[in-house]
Amino acid sequence: MLDIKAAVIGQFEQVAREQGKAIAQLSDGLVLLDSGLDSLCFAIIVARLEDSLGFDPFSADEEIDFPVTLGDFIRFYERAASSV
Repeated sequence: MLDIKAAVIGQFEQVAREQGKAIAQLSDGLVLLDSGLDSLCFAIIVARLEDSLGFDPFSADEEIDFPVTLGDFIRFYERAASSV
């Protein structure tokens, strides 16, 4: 099984470095809007996670509740991984 949490956190840190963003301490309770990343950063993260994990949970046909916190974001990917 893939270590989704490590992949997500790794991408948050890498994209922040590449985009010159100062990010908040990454924890499950961190509200994504307070992370220090902008919409471009999130788009890059989602695209890279799709490349590395092989799926994009945001492209699901069903209606989804968008993640609010980092923990929600990680669980969102973990649930999607279990159904791939």
